[in-house]
Amino acid sequence: MLWLHRRCRKQLRWRAGMSRVSVIIPVLNEADVLAESLARVRAALHAGDELIVVDGGSTDDSVGIARQIADTVLTSEPGRSAQMNAGAKCATGVWLWFVHADTVLDSRHREALDEAQPKGQWGRFDVRLSQPRFLFRIIAFMMNWRSRLTGIATGDQAIFVRRDVFWEQGGFPAQPLMEDIALSRRLRAQSRPLCLRPPLITSSRRWEANGPWHTIWLMWTLRFRYWRGASPDVLYRDYYRGDAG
Repeated sequence: MLWLHRRCRKQLRWRAGMSRVSVIIPVLNEADVLAESLARVRAALHAGDELIVVDGGSTDDSVGIARQIADTVLTSEPGRSAQMNAGAKCATGVWLWFVHADTVLDSRHREALDEAQPKGQWGRFDVRLSQPRFLFRIIAFMMNWRSRLTGIATGDQAIFVRRDVFWEQGGFPAQPLMEDIALSRRLRAQSRPLCLRPPLITSSRRWEANGPWHTIWLMWTLRFRYWRGASPDVLYRDYYRGDAG
């Protein structure tokens, strides 16, 4: 069951249904970072844009925080794919911009998206990890380089896509992991992604918690197995067990 909370903001009332960009943020127990993250996104957006938060069953105050800042707050079944599709169904913008709750963006990124819109149908941003250590800068460089080479984007890179193109490709597939890879493959068959700068800052907490080398090995192994046809359900189990198999 989908539950909806809308809060009409003054700058949107006169242009209901006419937003240019809809930012969609899937959330699950992100209360520690959510207020600051949503405030940054809110400040970066233009009048007429909308901010949609989709909660996947948080047990903290994520929903309460989101209601204070977002234009629309939804709850859906858990899982980024389901949450982002739920947000896209509610969105009114010409462009959908999928942003993680721990991603830091500002007005420069919104301006870059404005400039890029006439040039393509979809794309993503370069990223920089929040931890400034040299190794983490190398990891970010490799993530960006790999994406440019393959034409595949990941959720950390804040994928954006025209709403009509998104639905023509069926939205995010109903799978628990690699949904961003799967959508990128479909979109890449239509056109190469726009690769935008300046880089977004994405949290390095996953890399710090599990160790950078272990995380690199795990992620590359999981992606290789997915490329070879492994089930996303099996990969999801191994990812959260921390075992590439």
